[in-house]
Amino acid sequence: MWTESLLRFLLGGAIVSIFAVLGELFKPKTFAGLFGSAPSVALATLGMTFVKSGPGTVQIEGRSMMLGAAALFVYAAVCVAAAKRHGWPVWMSAFAAWLAWFVVALGLWRIGASTGILR
Repeated sequence: MWTESLLRFLLGGAIVSIFAVLGELFKPKTFAGLFGSAPSVALATLGMTFVKSGPGTVQIEGRSMMLGAAALFVYAAVCVAAAKRHGWPVWMSAFAAWLAWFVVALGLWRIGASTGILR
C-alpha cells in the first residue's frame, strides 16, 4: 500500500515537472498551471492502473475521469455566473455550484452505468 502511494507520488511529481517545463516553453504561461496538476495525477493513476489491472480497467477509469471533468466544467461555469451576480452571499454561490456539480456528476454516472459505458 505504501509502495503504491510512494510510486504515485513520485510519478505524479515527475509528470507535473514535465508539464511545468512544457508550460514554460509555450505561451501563454498559464499552461504550466493548467496542465500541471490534475492531468499529471490522472496520467500517473492511469499508468499504475494499467500495470496493476490491465487496459479494461484503464478504459473505465478514463471514461469516469471524462465524466468527472464535464461535471467540473459545469461547477466552474456556475461559479463564474454566481460571481457575476451581485448581492448573492458567498455561501449561496458555493451551494449553487456544488449542487450543480452533484446533479451533473450523479446524472452522468447514472447514464454511464445504465448504458454500460462504465462497465
